[in-house]
Amino acid sequence: MFQLNHKVALVTGGGSGIGKEVCKVFSLQGAEVIVVDVNKDAANETVNEIIAQGGKSTSITLDVTNQEQVVAAVQSISNIHILVNCAGISHIGNATSTSEADFDKVYQVNVKGVYNCMYAVLPIMQKTGGSIINISSIAAKVGLSDRFAYSMSKGAVHAMSMSVAKDFIKDNIRCNTISPGRVHTPFVDGFLKKNYPGQEAEMFEKLSKTQPIGRMGQPIEVAHQALYLCSEEASFITGSDFSLDGGFVTLNS
Repeated sequence: MFQLNHKVALVTGGGSGIGKEVCKVFSLQGAEVIVVDVNKDAANETVNEIIAQGGKSTSITLDVTNQEQVVAAVQSISNIHILVNCAGISHIGNATSTSEADFDKVYQVNVKGVYNCMYAVLPIMQKTGGSIINISSIAAKVGLSDRFAYSMSKGAVHAMSMSVAKDFIKDNIRCNTISPGRVHTPFVDGFLKKNYPGQEAEMFEKLSKTQPIGRMGQPIEVAHQALYLCSEEASFITGSDFSLDGGFVTLNS
């Protein structure tokens, strides 16, 4: 089950965190994986790990906010059956403490970056069908303190995804979103180190327990959800959002 044999998967943000795990899991299930990241070394590290486990992978270094770069890169690929948009940034601040520059930066990466990749890939998928997964967030559904710009961006990701699902269903293209809660990625470790030096372990435990299940999610758990949604076993699923949040949205309400 959940095989991706003969599929080509393009994964943005594939150099670290959730994106990296998506790349590795998809490769294990038979996909040829194209790792996209703005960090060349990180992308190549993911490729090397995939090759070491017997998979097939290449990397593309580009900035997803640059449509010209994205289109040129995608046009060099003959087939793309799967697109997973994991590239994204976070931001801490409310509506008055968020600067215009920070707001624009979050928009450029998290919203325009997703748009650019879908804009480039959809014409290719129209020939063969395909599956698109966009990583949204529980921030698109509930109010989170000091996540104004980030919440804006993830709400837009969700809305764009539902629109694409509607517009391209006749082309046999499915589009869904995954909305994780707090996931233990390098960003979390960096955030704790920067903001709570010497208290990292204590704050990690505190953040983990904000989720009813009592822990943070793991990147590979998001990757497994993405795998299912891109597999033939999920061929009846489109225009849907999947919370992967340890019960945060439903059990905290």
